[in-house]
Amino acid sequence: MAKIYYDKDADLKDLEGKKIAILGYGIQGRGQALNLRDSGLNVIVSELEGNPNYEQAKKDGFTPVDAVTAAKEADIIQVLTQDHVQAEIYKKAIKKNLKKGKSLVFSHGFNIHFEQIVPPEFIDVFMIAPKGPGALVRRQYEEGKGVPCLVAIFQNASGSALKTALAYAKGIGGTRAGVIETTFKEETETDLFGEQAVLCGGASELIKAGFETLVEAGYQPEIAYFECLHELKLIVDLIYEHGIQGMRKRVSDTAEYGDYSRGKKIINEKTRKIMRKMLEEIQSGKFAREWIRENKKGRPNFNKWRQEGETHQVEQVGKQLREMMPWMKKA
Repeated sequence: MAKIYYDKDADLKDLEGKKIAILGYGIQGRGQALNLRDSGLNVIVSELEGNPNYEQAKKDGFTPVDAVTAAKEADIIQVLTQDHVQAEIYKKAIKKNLKKGKSLVFSHGFNIHFEQIVPPEFIDVFMIAPKGPGALVRRQYEEGKGVPCLVAIFQNASGSALKTALAYAKGIGGTRAGVIETTFKEETETDLFGEQAVLCGGASELIKAGFETLVEAGYQPEIAYFECLHELKLIVDLIYEHGIQGMRKRVSDTAEYGDYSRGKKIINEKTRKIMRKMLEEIQSGKFAREWIRENKKGRPNFNKWRQEGETHQVEQVGKQLREMMPWMKKA
């Protein structure tokens, strides 16, 4: 069983006198920065001037600085930009400003695990990864709750990296819910696999395949949309709140029987074999190398696939139907 840490295992005093820099004021960066500040910690924010995140940081009472300044001034440097730009930011802004006693922090292990960033041995390197988006991290904190987090120690130069990491987790509210101990390797590989096989790649293709099957059989696209995409949220919410078996008990007996008797025809041994192959490509670094190469080439495949996705019939139909649902529109 994994080791789990709670409020009693962490002390904000371990961050006293330390300045924390949040590099990247996106959804996750904003949530963590605001929570840390509200926990009484000294926080600075780095963001590119002129973009919406920069303006949001100013509205939130921060005075954003460039990455070089943040890395120079901070004792704890949390890198919350997107994976594909972290190595470049490290090279240009962080590396030269690392000194003994500083900590380099991540919320995803991609660049450390796949050695796109190779930190010097004299600093602490750890990960605090909330298992939820930044908006949820912020909302739960404001409600006196927290989002579960993962903690991993990659380098413990100071001898107290875990204490610092748990104090950071407490600062964002994570220890209220529980902080699970893991490794950079485990977090990175399982995160990538989950995204590719289930949460994004698997789910997206399953939705489109179901939609296309119904439309090709002559059913109205609007009906296919509701049955294969729209209602998925109802099922996912039930799974999220009650687990798979709890969901099954809350749908009709007909649906439950169809689940048991037909689900394995879709996700069968052939599918599992492909999943195992996908996991091997993640573990070997093949996927990481492919993604890094894709970015260096200007993302030709990424851009092509994104365009294809945006023009798919399920998107066109969905856009029209969502106009009928005012509760989905932002205030």
